[in-house]
Amino acid sequence: MTPQFMSFIDPYVYQTLQTIRGKEVIIATVRGNVQGVIQDVKPDHIVLKSSDTLFFVRIQQIVWIMPK
Repeated sequence: MTPQFMSFIDPYVYQTLQTIRGKEVIIATVRGNVQGVIQDVKPDHIVLKSSDTLFFVRIQQIVWIMPK
């Protein structure tokens, strides 16, 4: 029996994140806030660049997003 990966996609959040790719944002997650520029958007996570560090944030963990 092979395990199967399941992920729920919120199409509205995904589409909204696509429209602000390349912009600076503040993102609140269940673990705290992170600020930076959205580098890439995937159906289940985003890549956020803050200073010289890349953060991979699961969309399911995002509480709110505020463009800066």
